[in-house]
Amino acid sequence: MEIDNSITRAAAEWNLRVTNIRRDIQIAGSPERCELRFVIECDDKATYLLESVFDTDIYNKLKIISCLNYLSGKGLPAVNSYVCDNKNEYIVDCDDRFWQLSPYVEGAALCRPEYVFDKWRGGVMADFLIELRKKSKEIPCFNSLTPFSVKDYIYKLISQIKAHDPDVLSRIRPVISFLENRFMKIHDSLPVSFCHGDFHPLNIIWSKDSIRAVIDWEFMGIKPRIYDAANMVGCIGIEDPEGLTGGMACDFIAALKETGLISGISRELFPEFVIALRFAWLSEWLRHKDREMIELETVYMNLLTDNSDMLENAWKL
Repeated sequence: MEIDNSITRAAAEWNLRVTNIRRDIQIAGSPERCELRFVIECDDKATYLLESVFDTDIYNKLKIISCLNYLSGKGLPAVNSYVCDNKNEYIVDCDDRFWQLSPYVEGAALCRPEYVFDKWRGGVMADFLIELRKKSKEIPCFNSLTPFSVKDYIYKLISQIKAHDPDVLSRIRPVISFLENRFMKIHDSLPVSFCHGDFHPLNIIWSKDSIRAVIDWEFMGIKPRIYDAANMVGCIGIEDPEGLTGGMACDFIAALKETGLISGISRELFPEFVIALRFAWLSEWLRHKDREMIELETVYMNLLTDNSDMLENAWKL
C-alpha cells in the first residue's frame, strides 16, 4: 500500500529501516491528536510510534516537544520525549505529510470501569502531579501568556449552547446557578501553575504497579493549580460515580492536600472546580453530536452538584 511506503520513507528520515508495521497494537491516547499514527518495528530492534501531524498543529507540536524536553531534562519521570533526526529536527516533511517520532511505550490495559477502585493508582498519580509542579516552575514559553480561565470558557460555551442546544441548557441550569453562587465570583483568585491540561487515567500508560508515561499534552499551559487534579477526579466519577469516594480518589486528594497542591482557596473550591471542568467534556460531546454522552454528562454534572457537600466531607476538604 502507498501509506506503507510513506511510513518507510518517513522512518528513513531518522535513519530507521521499518521491518514491521504493527497494526495489531491498540495505541493509547486520543487518535484525534494527529492525522495518522503507527507503531513500527525497526532494524535497530526498537519499536517506535510514528505520527503524521496536521500542518495547522505544527507550532503547537513543537511547543509540546520543547516542553517535554525541558521537563525530561529537569528529571520529571514518565516523560516520553520525541526523537530528533540527524538534522536536529523533530518534525519531518516527507511525502506531503509532517511526521514526528517517539519511542513506543508498552503498557498494561486498564480494566474499565473497575480500575477506579485500584487504591494504589491514586498515590502514584498524585506523585506525578507533585513532581510536575516542582519541575515546571521555570518552564519556558508560558511566562507572558494569560492563564486559561475556566470561568470565561464556561460562559462562552453557555452562549453557544443557548443558541444551538437550548434543551441542554435547561438541563444544566441548576449547575450554572450552583457555580455562580460562589465559584464564578472568586475563580480569578485561584493560584495558577503549569498544568498537563488533560490529566486522567486514560492519558497514562500504566505498568502493573506504576506510571510508565503520561501522554497527550496538547492542552498544557498555565491554568488554575488544581486543574489537573480536578479533571482526574471528575473522570473517575464518569467511569463509576462510586469511585468518587473510593480509595483511589481519596488517597489522590489526601496526598495533594498534604503537599499543599490542594490548599487555601483551591481547597475550598475543589468540588466546584471538578464540576466546572465537566463543561469541557460536555463541549466535546456537543462537538461530536454524541447525544448519548451529552445526556450522560448532563446527568453527571447534576449528580456532582447535588452531592457536592457529601463529596467535600468524603474528601475531607
